[in-house]
Amino acid sequence: MKRPLRAGYNRFQGMGLNIFSREELDAIHLATLEVLERTGVQVFSDEGLEILADGGCTVDKEKNQVIIPPAIVEDAIRSAPSTILLAGRDSQFDMVLEGRRVGFTNFGAGVMVIDPSTGELRESTKEDVAATALACDALDEVDIYSSAVVARDVPEVSIDLHEAEAFLSNTAKHCQHIDLTGGAGAKKYFEMGAAICGGMEKLRERPIISALVCPTSPLQLHTGNAEIIIECAKAGIPVNILSMAMAGASAPVSLAGTLVTHNAEVLAGIVLHQLTSRGAPMIYGSSTTTFDLTYATAPVGAPELGMISAGVAELAHYYSLPCYVAGG
Repeated sequence: MKRPLRAGYNRFQGMGLNIFSREELDAIHLATLEVLERTGVQVFSDEGLEILADGGCTVDKEKNQVIIPPAIVEDAIRSAPSTILLAGRDSQFDMVLEGRRVGFTNFGAGVMVIDPSTGELRESTKEDVAATALACDALDEVDIYSSAVVARDVPEVSIDLHEAEAFLSNTAKHCQHIDLTGGAGAKKYFEMGAAICGGMEKLRERPIISALVCPTSPLQLHTGNAEIIIECAKAGIPVNILSMAMAGASAPVSLAGTLVTHNAEVLAGIVLHQLTSRGAPMIYGSSTTTFDLTYATAPVGAPELGMISAGVAELAHYYSLPCYVAGG
């Protein structure tokens, strides 16, 4: 018996959460374009302002204010690649980000640890950075390493490079630095990756490192963040542009309203990135959550974070961009 294929048949496997309809995603996108065109974002980088102005944005250098027309936003989305490689030093750990492929990484940038020997709660050190990288290297469930803790025992002027030395020496998996301090540190970090790969061209072909930046909510790209976005685009190193807005504090209290400002912050970073170098690899990121009014904290284990992350993932799929979202 012959069974012809069904036309227009949608198949769903596994578990999932469809948090928005196509029409609702359209509405969030259009609201985001309105925010970027009418309110705009503040960018605290002279080079960033020049790139945005040359790309067709309206720039007020006295106020650091940038108005981004919808056509420029949508062109940046189209030029960003839908598939990127996060290469491991050992190719068996190569990870491809695209569509609905799911991988896992550790959470990051903790400033305190419970000492495994004494049980004491203390500040994290460079040795702890190395130990977390070694642990993640041994865990099959962890696909890439994100700098897990901060090396608080080294000079602040070179902290990001000390951290890079510690984790690059202790895992063969892809490494994402989430604690770079600015453009100068980013370039030195790339040199470290190039030394491992055999040169900058080899690193560009197989990026064993990436970076993460967080816009400042609401609607700001500060100096270090803008510099890192620009340097990553120039070098062809993947950058994760990740908003950490807090619903009810630095973003509207509603889920949809928070996603609009979150989306505006990330898309502004993507515009700067793609105007610097069209087609450079980037990731649409989120660690946005709610604001706990009782304790004045950002609870990353709250149910609202999961809901927002599901919404962000849908937005990234809507744009055909690789995404990275926090889990509870």
